[in-house]
Amino acid sequence: MSKAPRSQSSTQMPPGIAPMPALAEALAQYKKSQAISGKGQIATMIFASRLARRAGLPFDVAAGITTEGEGQVKGLGRGAVQAILRDYGITRVLAEEAGRTSRGSLGSIRSYLNFLNDIHAQGLADTACIEAWWVEQAKQFFNAKPFSLRFEEGKSLRFVIRDLLEQARKRQQESAGTMFVGAMLQHLIGAKLSLVMPDVTIQHHGFSVADAPGGRSGDFDIGNTSLHVTTTPGEAVIRKCEANLAAGRRPIIITVHNMLPAADAFAEAIGISEQLDVLDAEQFIVANLHELGGFESAQRRVTVEALIDRYKGIVDAQETDPSLRITKG
Repeated sequence: MSKAPRSQSSTQMPPGIAPMPALAEALAQYKKSQAISGKGQIATMIFASRLARRAGLPFDVAAGITTEGEGQVKGLGRGAVQAILRDYGITRVLAEEAGRTSRGSLGSIRSYLNFLNDIHAQGLADTACIEAWWVEQAKQFFNAKPFSLRFEEGKSLRFVIRDLLEQARKRQQESAGTMFVGAMLQHLIGAKLSLVMPDVTIQHHGFSVADAPGGRSGDFDIGNTSLHVTTTPGEAVIRKCEANLAAGRRPIIITVHNMLPAADAFAEAIGISEQLDVLDAEQFIVANLHELGGFESAQRRVTVEALIDRYKGIVDAQETDPSLRITKG
C-alpha cells in the first residue's frame, strides 16, 4: 500500500490564508470532538500545528516532542506560542503557561498529530492552512471576551470613554476586517442620545447596516438634523453631509479626536465647512454625562454605568457579535 507523499507548507503561503472547506470542516469536527475551547488548549494546538508545518506530514509522533523524562512537551510555552501569534500580527497573550506544565498537553499533542497524519493520508492536509485555522480560533477567543469598563475615581470621564475606545482599537488591530471602534462609537453615541432625550424615539441600527436601505440620511436622524458617527470622515461622509444640506437637513459629524482635522479639510475642499459641525466624540458624550450627573462627583459612576447599561441593550438588540458588549468592572 503506497503512502501519501510527505507534505510541507509552501514558504510562499501568506499567514491567514483560508483553508479548503473540507479541511476546515475536519478541523472543526476535531475541535468539537475533543472539546477544545480554553486558551491553553488552543495554544497547544497552535504550537503543534507549527511543529507539523516545520517538519511536514506525516509526522513521527513517537519521536522528538517530549522533554527528558517524557513529562512535558519540548519547547511548548508562552514564548513559543506568542512567537507564532506575532507572525500573524497578534501581540495579546493567549495563555501564560500555554500548557507546558500540563501532562495532559502531551497526550493532546500526540492525539492531534495522529489526526493530522490521518487527514494527510486523505489528501486534505495543508499545514500552513491548518496553522492559520487555529490562529483564527485564537482570534475568536480574544474577540468573544467583552470589553471592560475601567472606572477610576481619580480619572476624568473623558479618560473612561477613551479607554473603552482604545480597547476597541487594540482588538481591531488584531482582527483585520472587524471595525470594533466604529461599532462601539456608534452605539455609545446612540446610548448617550437615548439617555439625554428620553422622550424622543431614537432609532438604533446595526453597525454594518448602511444608511440608504432604510431611507436614513445619517446614522441618527433627529428632528431636521442628521448625525454621522464615523472614525474615518473622508470624502464619502462629507458627500452625505452635502446631500443632507441639499435636502434641507443640518448635518453633524461626530468623530474621534485625531480625525477632526481630516473632516474639516474634506469639508473645506467641498465647500461646506461653514455649514457643517464637526464634533469630538469623547467630548460629545462626556459633556452630557456631567450634565446628567448634575456636575456632582458622587454621580459620575452612576451616569457612566447608566450609559453602559443603555449601550449593552442596544448591542444585544442590534448586533450578533457578543464581543461588542462592555462589562462593568
